[in-house]
Amino acid sequence: MPSVHFRHTQPGILLLSLLAAAACVITLAGYGSVNFWLLAPFITLLAVCAGLFYGLTTEISDGMLTCKFGPGLIRRSFALETIEHARPVRNKWYYGWGIRYTPHGWLFNVSGLDAVELELKGGGTFRIGTDRPEELVAVIERAKAGSSRRSG
Repeated sequence: MPSVHFRHTQPGILLLSLLAAAACVITLAGYGSVNFWLLAPFITLLAVCAGLFYGLTTEISDGMLTCKFGPGLIRRSFALETIEHARPVRNKWYYGWGIRYTPHGWLFNVSGLDAVELELKGGGTFRIGTDRPEELVAVIERAKAGSSRRSG
């Protein structure tokens, strides 16, 4: 049986909008100032954050689930066999976006409140923000079933 392959990128529209708004506020606040160049590091930092967090890609391939921000410098991977359960969840608004530690474990999120919570066999949980939680749970379950048949 062929392995399950899945790849979806959720754009970080809200996160990018907030970063752009912050850059505009900083630029407007310092416009015309003799020391405007002192603001350059802050604007650069916002641009770097936008480059690192422009989206969240979730991939399932070769028995692994990987979620990565932007170009993939920041990522987390799980072997499918270490995932006990996956279920759709809704995050509280105050959990925020980016990389967060919540009462439910670590959260990777770039937009919205929907996520998939992974309950791990060794204990602990991890949440992946997504605009397609039901689809991701179904793919995880299908991939886990396929990988357990191949290894068994």
